[in-house]
Amino acid sequence: MKFLVIYLIVERNFPAAARDRLVLLVGALFALPYLLFSLAGGYLADRFSKRSVTIGTKIFEISVMIFALFSLAVGNLPMEAATVFLISTQGALFGPAKYGLLPELLPEKELSWGNGVIELGTFIAAITATMAADSSPLRFVAGRHGRASYCSRTLCADWSRALEFRACPPPIPRGDFGRILSPISAARSASSRGNRVLAWAVVGNTYLWFLAALLQFVIVIYGHDVLRVDEAQISYLQAAVGIGIGVGSLTAGYLSRGKIEYRLVPLGAIGMTLFGFLVSRHGLGIWPVRSDLAMLGFFGGFYAVPLNALIQHRPAREQKGGVIAAANLLSFVGVFLAAGMYFLFASLAHLQPGQIFMAGAIMTLGATLYAILLLPDSKVGT
Repeated sequence: MKFLVIYLIVERNFPAAARDRLVLLVGALFALPYLLFSLAGGYLADRFSKRSVTIGTKIFEISVMIFALFSLAVGNLPMEAATVFLISTQGALFGPAKYGLLPELLPEKELSWGNGVIELGTFIAAITATMAADSSPLRFVAGRHGRASYCSRTLCADWSRALEFRACPPPIPRGDFGRILSPISAARSASSRGNRVLAWAVVGNTYLWFLAALLQFVIVIYGHDVLRVDEAQISYLQAAVGIGIGVGSLTAGYLSRGKIEYRLVPLGAIGMTLFGFLVSRHGLGIWPVRSDLAMLGFFGGFYAVPLNALIQHRPAREQKGGVIAAANLLSFVGVFLAAGMYFLFASLAHLQPGQIFMAGAIMTLGATLYAILLLPDSKVGT
């Protein structure tokens, strides 16, 4: 929906300044719900059965998409933009239940594997959605009613899957109001117990989202200004990173061999550092750039899977939703910081895209040292 609305804005041929403001607004409408409602999602995940939360948020999703069909059919841009905010709200409310379900549905030895599968599916969905928004609605489907029909085919794709989840009792009984912890309280309580590993995992997850958002900005400008390719080719560069993360996540899940493998985190950080340096070189063609970005994403999957598994496994059962929600919120704080960092690099420091890749690699080197030196446990699995 985000990319579809952005392409519809571009299609309207607004003046460049107005177009850029509207695109920025859509990006803000996409990210803002994760800052506003992630903690509410954590409360719901701890207060109610995660199966019930999943089904409830799917009902909300279907309602939002019906609203989206109407807004696309009538061609009302403010309504289309509002749809982006609403569907992101659904994502923010669903996220803690989605990731909190894994430790309830899977034994601990399969948790890393489950995270690998989830991340692979997530990034395949993101890649295909981005490319579908670019090509199918605008190139092959004529008229707004055609676009509405296109969206209607995706309305209830996973509804039946949500109904198949087995019932998971809420971690905090509904009537026990005295024991209900807000997500912020849950995160504070978990960290106050000296859970250094959990705090390390949350910081590492935040940095990964920061780096991913920074790369999104840089890849667009790099493709346009350095490689001189069109938007379709730029989307393939983005897809290379996403495919790499998905495959790397699945590989990390299998390599964990029934445990949460800490050693994959510094290995992933080293790989991201190496390929960050490689993609910053001058004079690269589009295929070397694609392969470097794919490998950078691949090692990003190594970095992500153990961190996600730790965030799901370490908190007490009644705190899982709150801690996951707090991690989600901080990850989007990282996204906003990435926007500010890109402005600092590009507008104030006047760095070229390749130099920003280099700066990202240097920052990731710092993250590697943090993973190796500040957490001795990263040298062994758990």
